[in-house]
Amino acid sequence: MPSPSKSKVSPYITPKGHKRLSEELTYLWKIKRPEVTRAVAEAAAMGDRSENAEYIYGKKQLREIDSRMRVLQRRLNELKIVDRPPEDTTKIFFGAWVELEDDDGNEYKYRIVGRDEFDPAKNYISIDSPMAKALLGKKEDDEVIVNRPNGKTAFIVLSIQYPF
Repeated sequence: MPSPSKSKVSPYITPKGHKRLSEELTYLWKIKRPEVTRAVAEAAAMGDRSENAEYIYGKKQLREIDSRMRVLQRRLNELKIVDRPPEDTTKIFFGAWVELEDDDGNEYKYRIVGRDEFDPAKNYISIDSPMAKALLGKKEDDEVIVNRPNGKTAFIVLSIQYPF
């Protein structure tokens, strides 16, 4: 049974996001880990390991790489790739690009993606974020109230698009 302190995260991911995670895992396994393993072996061959900074740092790097690989393997096994738009494209669901306008006339454009691919620089928001949760199921011209750190904000949905 999951721990009550852990909130349930959505298992959805776009094909592009899944590819990026798979490529990261492959890079760590086939390139980065062998490089670091060689460096650790070379450092170990130099003698006293207790004061050998290259050896100590290399072992630390291996632990970090192995930890990241375990996280990626576990997450990749849990993920569900969403590679097509929903049946009802008039509503906001996973993968949608959504244009919004606030009460001051400011416009925003966000894409709802999985937590593994959220990226503020690309305007990708996690499906598990308060903004995305408020938007899910809404249609064009609907008003959406979002609880934000600085209070509630109202938005109007201007458009919904699916890039699949």
